[in-house]
Amino acid sequence: MKKNVKTTQPDEPKKRITLASTVSCEMEERKSLFIGHASPVNSEEEARAFIEAKKREYHDATHNVYAYLLAGGTVARYSDDGEPQGTAGMPVLNVVKMSGATDLCVVVTRYFGGILLGAGGLVRAYSAAAKLAVDAAGLAVFEDYAVMEIVVSYSDYQKLTVALAKIGASEDHCDFGTNVTVISAIEKARVDEITKTVSEISYGKGEVKLIGYEERASRI
Repeated sequence: MKKNVKTTQPDEPKKRITLASTVSCEMEERKSLFIGHASPVNSEEEARAFIEAKKREYHDATHNVYAYLLAGGTVARYSDDGEPQGTAGMPVLNVVKMSGATDLCVVVTRYFGGILLGAGGLVRAYSAAAKLAVDAAGLAVFEDYAVMEIVVSYSDYQKLTVALAKIGASEDHCDFGTNVTVISAIEKARVDEITKTVSEISYGKGEVKLIGYEERASRI
């Protein structure tokens, strides 16, 4: 089994907060329908693709306003999509920034209901629809995990499985050959716990090798 993992250790533990899922939520404001769509994204290309997908899906809508935030907040874009300047895209972006997350995109679709909301009403409605979607998507914390290769005897394998679960390490893959080879991962700062665990359950006979690092969702 091959994985795309970094083979060099980061200078310090990295944690990233983004959305946990992709959602759409509806709300009504004075007969106008607002649909908030929120999704985690990893690049501007992914953000634009999400926006274009919603524009195609809701091509008959009056407006498809959007905002996205990337790279720890250093990249921020928004669009009013025809609404009065400052009443739509910026309020959505403010909600995105206030969420504490990065690498996310929010699109708010509006179907005009015939009643003008005024500048203040638009700001409140777009903000509310964006927040509804972000709250529904939830947040996930990601950080660097150490991916380890562990080799133990068949007699120690069952003990290893129990021990890994006890310390919260994953058991991603297992090969049964002359010995048992397990691919496991744990938060980077806790690598020593795996090494100690394997030594204890195998009386020093087990082998542990660091494969690399990859970003995964950590325990929340």
